[in-house]
Amino acid sequence: MSDLFDTAPDGAPASEPQRPLADRLRPERLSEVIGQEQVLAREGPLGGMLAGGSLSSLILWGPPGVGKTTIARLLAGEAGLTFIQVSAIFSGVAELKKIFDAAGLRRRQGGGTLLFVDEIHRFNKAQQDSFLPHMEDGTILLVGATTENPSFELNAALLSRAQVIVLERLSLADLERLAQRAERALGRPLPLTAEAREALLEMADGDGRAALNLIEQVAAWEVDEPLDRQTLSARLMRRAAHYDKTGDGHYNLISALHKSVRGSDPDAALYWFARMLEGGEDPRFLARRITRMAVEDIGLADIHAQSVCLEGWQTYERLGSPEGELALAQALVYLALAPKSNAAYSAYKAARAAAKKTGSEPPPKHILNAPTKLMKEQGYSAGYAYDHDAEDGFSGQNYFPEGMKRPVFYTPVERGFERELRKRVDWFAKLRVRRQGDG
Repeated sequence: MSDLFDTAPDGAPASEPQRPLADRLRPERLSEVIGQEQVLAREGPLGGMLAGGSLSSLILWGPPGVGKTTIARLLAGEAGLTFIQVSAIFSGVAELKKIFDAAGLRRRQGGGTLLFVDEIHRFNKAQQDSFLPHMEDGTILLVGATTENPSFELNAALLSRAQVIVLERLSLADLERLAQRAERALGRPLPLTAEAREALLEMADGDGRAALNLIEQVAAWEVDEPLDRQTLSARLMRRAAHYDKTGDGHYNLISALHKSVRGSDPDAALYWFARMLEGGEDPRFLARRITRMAVEDIGLADIHAQSVCLEGWQTYERLGSPEGELALAQALVYLALAPKSNAAYSAYKAARAAAKKTGSEPPPKHILNAPTKLMKEQGYSAGYAYDHDAEDGFSGQNYFPEGMKRPVFYTPVERGFERELRKRVDWFAKLRVRRQGDG
């Protein structure tokens, strides 16, 4: 659902062939928009606002080609507001001031203005702040569009005055409806087999604008019989997947990869790994993150996990791309199938918190070295028990600051090698109680 994929009413006649197909298929009403039913339906946020006559400022957040511009334009029409569109890439403070002045005059004359700002996240803080007084006094109703997470890219003050509406990529069913409308507008079916048709829609990757561009290309071909999937793929280039290596898509996919490993699903892990590589992600970033997974989520449940990751990383550095990525993929599969434990990770965080809380508490004197007479007189090293001389090689002495209640940070799980470590922890705990009792 974009300006280009959002469509004219079903059955619209083919006309003005010189105009791009996407332009001919622009919808005239919100009810004609394909997709985004979750926000446009009467019970959805936008549908509810229009039904109640209480349209507020909005931030439309979604990937390219899902209808942000079209929805804003149609909202203005249905709310009886003048539609003004600017792009944050090309507009500056001077242009915004002229728009605000014109909107103010329009308001004094009894009219309203819907200001649509494309790529609003590209405005700096001062430019974003310039909208605030005009939003508050009703001079403009702001509708911003962004492909980036508003939580990270927009000022809190601006977000507090606008409702964020999340738009989703178009499903294959949505794209099929779009293709059918396009065929009605063209007056002929696409020269594709069923499999090739599905492949064409998959190439659009949820982007309605891309889908219409592909459809227009295919419709212009003169062929004697419907093309199959292989022939179509040879003639068309697949649209590059939407992936910003520094933006929200980056964090979403690395989160999906990490959680797939944590969830012991090697197939899902490989899928997200491949998605990131296809998007142009630096394999070194992935190597670092994979090693981090071994530390955080495998831990001591599999004592070989870190080594496997480091060896995979080293192999990548020696082989380079594309062969080196296979070593990273193998490490990823190993981690997904390894026993999981975050016990050491949790213990580390708990120890850091305890260290911060206890501040500068000194170690107990009996475990401090005493290289000088003065230090010996102060009690340094007095009463220290040398563990190698003790029964079982364990003295059971206290190593925490005097007066600090003994904490328990590390609690091994009953998985993998930590089963053995748990036995050792329990054994030492029992010995510690016994030694202290003997003392």
